[in-house]
Amino acid sequence: MADSLILDHNGQPFKKTELSKSVAAPSITGIRNIWNFGTQAEWLSPERLAQILRDAAEGDADAYLTLAEEIEERDPHYASVLGTRKRAVSGLPTMVEAATDDKKDQEITDAVRALIRRPEFHDMADDLLDALGKGFSVVEMNWDTKRQPWEPRTRNEKVDGEWQEVEGYEHRDPRFFQFDRVSGKQLRIKDEADMLDGLPLPPHKFIVHKPRLKTGLPIRGGLARLVAVSYMCKSYTVTDWLAFAEVFGMPLRVGRYNPNATPADINTLINAIANIGTDAAAAIPDTMRIDFESPGNVSGGADVFKNLAEWLDKQVSKAVLGQTASTEGTPGKLGNDDAQDDVRTDILKADARQLSNTINKHLVRSFVDLNFGPQEHYPRVEFQVIEPEDTEALTAALKELVPLGLKVEASVIRDKLGLPDPEPGAELLGAQQQTPAPTPTPALNQQHHGCHCAHCSSTATAINRQLPDPAEQALDELEQDGLANWQQQIDPVLQPIRDLLESVDTAEDFAAGLQDLLDEMDDSDLVSKLALQMFLANGAGDGADS
Repeated sequence: MADSLILDHNGQPFKKTELSKSVAAPSITGIRNIWNFGTQAEWLSPERLAQILRDAAEGDADAYLTLAEEIEERDPHYASVLGTRKRAVSGLPTMVEAATDDKKDQEITDAVRALIRRPEFHDMADDLLDALGKGFSVVEMNWDTKRQPWEPRTRNEKVDGEWQEVEGYEHRDPRFFQFDRVSGKQLRIKDEADMLDGLPLPPHKFIVHKPRLKTGLPIRGGLARLVAVSYMCKSYTVTDWLAFAEVFGMPLRVGRYNPNATPADINTLINAIANIGTDAAAAIPDTMRIDFESPGNVSGGADVFKNLAEWLDKQVSKAVLGQTASTEGTPGKLGNDDAQDDVRTDILKADARQLSNTINKHLVRSFVDLNFGPQEHYPRVEFQVIEPEDTEALTAALKELVPLGLKVEASVIRDKLGLPDPEPGAELLGAQQQTPAPTPTPALNQQHHGCHCAHCSSTATAINRQLPDPAEQALDELEQDGLANWQQQIDPVLQPIRDLLESVDTAEDFAAGLQDLLDEMDDSDLVSKLALQMFLANGAGDGADS
């Protein structure tokens, strides 16, 4: 069967079999050999580091990429904070948004949702985030074209006569690539066919992530370049610290012998002193002894190294996470009270947006073009950053405003608190209902004198219960009249607060907006009603006194 031709994003034809064929795989004898790079961090010096960074900026980045890998392997603090930043993005929930409500677009969107639900997808996202440290990361897509839809899928295939597992998304060593010599931004594959400039990346085969941590050349934007000097200084600090501990961390061993000791006796003593540190045992004549003396006054000497190492770690935390709170726990606690989510929110949003753009550009578009043809609009995959709600401020505001008549939908509050709607028949939490006190039954055995009709005898009140005071009765009627239309009177005062609550997303914005609402609250009707009620109450009180 003839191999079918497909048009790439430039309208140029290419073969279907090229989609499932590896392009940037390593080899034993070729230019893409994973064993030929050696080490850069072992004998790192200021001069050598300056040369590595200079070469990378001028287009030869192999030594820099090797150093970036070794820093992540050798420095536990850098590996920890960089891993935290990567996992903060890759662990975000993903959402697929359709281009339009058209039936065809909805069908395409459903297919993209199935694509990102595959287990390989999030592993691929982790590999792309390797670009945070090095400045770029490349993943090669191996398409499975034997099943519909065509997509990068991990599978077993026969390669060179042997069954092998073929990864749907294969992370490629960044040293297998180079940037073009004109702009320094277009990535090319190193290949024997063009040893100087390399080969262009074929369409639909690679996902290239180049995060914009700073403006300029991608190779100069990796975090490894930013922390390289701190790593070098810390390695010197730790080396000197160990040398200091070796000299001053154990007591000085002094051998003493009398003037009559022979050279053989002295050699015996010297050997005993040399071996006692490891063997913890020695045999010497009675005329000799070994004393252990503490080293000189080195108070605070070790703190110099410790403080410098910790200061360098803080600079690395600032560079990678944007803050140091999450790496400086409070003694006696599991973390720091002021730390939010390890990575600063604005950095997390930028990382999520840039990774989403990369996946939409290289994966989603290729998937749609190969299975549904080129589209005018494409669905979008988004890594969603959900900011935590300040529940304490929200509940405090509701506690004060709801009793004043503020109307809020319960479903809105449940959404802000992250609580689902209750199922029918489920046991619900709520305030306990106050049982009203029973009304005492009037005593009927003591009747008012003067009337003995059937009606009065059945409803008469006990004579020990006095009739209501006329003044109190007037005040009760006045109170009922004043409360008859309280909602209409308070609405103009509360309406600006309701409008503010509907226009903001967080409790902090709501609390800040309350200060500017006084001029918008119309309390004229309420003030007039209160003044009238006070006048009538005062008159009723004066009448009762007279």
